[in-house]
Amino acid sequence: MAKVIVLDKISKQGLALLDAAEGIEYEVRTGLKGEDLRTALAEFDGAIVRSGVKITAESLEGNRRLKAIVRAGVGVDNIDRQKATRLGIVVMNTPAGNTISTAEHAFALMLALSRNVAAANQSLVEGRWDRSAYMGAQLAEKTLGIVGLGRIGTEVAKRAMAFAMRVIAYDPFLSAEAAEKLGIERVETVHDMLPRIDYLTVHTPLTPETKHLIGAKEIELMKPSARLINGARGGIYDEAALVEGLKSGKLAGVALDVFENEPCTSSPLFGMKNVVCTPHLGASTEEAQTLVAVEGVQLLVNFLKTGEIRHSVNVVPIQPQTLASLRGYLDVAYRLGRLLAQVHDGGLESCTLQYRGEVADKETRLLTAAFCAGLAEGAMEDEVNIVNAELLLRERGIQIKEETQSKPSDFSSTMTASVTSRGQTFNAAGTLFGNNMPRLIRLNDYRFEAYLDGNLLSFVHSDVPGVIGAVGTVFGKHGVNIAQMSVGRESEHPGGEAIGVLNLDSLPPPQAIEEVLATPGVLSVKVFALPASGQLPSWLQ
Repeated sequence: MAKVIVLDKISKQGLALLDAAEGIEYEVRTGLKGEDLRTALAEFDGAIVRSGVKITAESLEGNRRLKAIVRAGVGVDNIDRQKATRLGIVVMNTPAGNTISTAEHAFALMLALSRNVAAANQSLVEGRWDRSAYMGAQLAEKTLGIVGLGRIGTEVAKRAMAFAMRVIAYDPFLSAEAAEKLGIERVETVHDMLPRIDYLTVHTPLTPETKHLIGAKEIELMKPSARLINGARGGIYDEAALVEGLKSGKLAGVALDVFENEPCTSSPLFGMKNVVCTPHLGASTEEAQTLVAVEGVQLLVNFLKTGEIRHSVNVVPIQPQTLASLRGYLDVAYRLGRLLAQVHDGGLESCTLQYRGEVADKETRLLTAAFCAGLAEGAMEDEVNIVNAELLLRERGIQIKEETQSKPSDFSSTMTASVTSRGQTFNAAGTLFGNNMPRLIRLNDYRFEAYLDGNLLSFVHSDVPGVIGAVGTVFGKHGVNIAQMSVGRESEHPGGEAIGVLNLDSLPPPQAIEEVLATPGVLSVKVFALPASGQLPSWLQ
């Protein structure tokens, strides 16, 4: 029975879905922090959070149970994604649920700022009728600059054009064709738009690149009539620079729904002329809260029941059908990682994954992650899985490369994995027979076909008669049964070096290995311990 913790208030529709989910138990515990939060998270398989609770690295420390965190909303600034990834915890959000509400609120701020709505209302509350003091500005024919043309930015652009505004936009992933289709003008940099805008709104996440994206230097590039709106994330605008811009008259107005530090109840901006502020209300509509709660619960329930990953911010999305179609290949990749983890003696420098044939057109990033999970398993203090393995390796300076080629070789699909350690390179290749039969087809330069499971022993030997029989005799003497055997040559011509690969029913004792090494013609011996046939890692089950 999977257990879910709900850390913030969510709509009753979301809770109803949890009530109806078979095989899921849940508890609502709001307002947790510090040690209470850390202890609680360790008791559950999944967590749902909004923006109230901060899941820090400290609150995840030592967690060996939590598998997924879902943010019922867009921003995941309150979740330490790096720590979650290191622990193999999937972090997902609900990007679509509050799109319309957030876009509408950004536009409401723009209108309120232009028409002095808040100040004029306050004057009436205070018993004054000051029509002349609140001369406004219309939006029609004005130029709106938008930074970030994702879901919300696009919806803001549509509404602006409905108000007869000119829209120019910057987004690093916005093509000229897409901009033309939307009817907006694309610019190459944020600075390119600043001298031209009457209004500026931002719709990006808060990242090191976007923190204080608009500061004193950027404000200097704007017209004195510019008005700035932020309904995305606090910190994208430098609030101190906004204050100075308003005082100097360089800015005509500022409207904020988000702040660098929240909750924010004290700011130099509060009470300033030509400023409108709201307490992070962008997604605060009944419709949005219902949508994000329902979507968040569905994401978590589907993940815990089927392994489906959607809207993840720290791992490649996996649909159930994708997982089903890739399961066999993921198993091959994982087993190749486990095998190559046993050939190097430390000092790992790089890994290269080559995908050839049909598999090259599949989700190779997932296959690479599965290989990394096999390679790193048991070698780190962190629990390793398909979510965090690649990150853990890269953090240690290990380069990971992928190469794909659709043209098949001897098999319809092959995966070749190479690892370089202390200047030496080792490689192994595998393929999949049927849907669930992993096969090892190459070790270094030797080609053969062997089961990729259980206890494997490879021995390189001179390609002369009698060696294989002698090795078999040694294992018979020690009571080690050979379940399957495969041989291969270094080249097509006899008389050079060859390899024998044995699948054994049990690990051979050290004395048997010594006797095999002492057999005339045997050059080297290596034993590999791999998962048994059909045995999958927990993250693939």
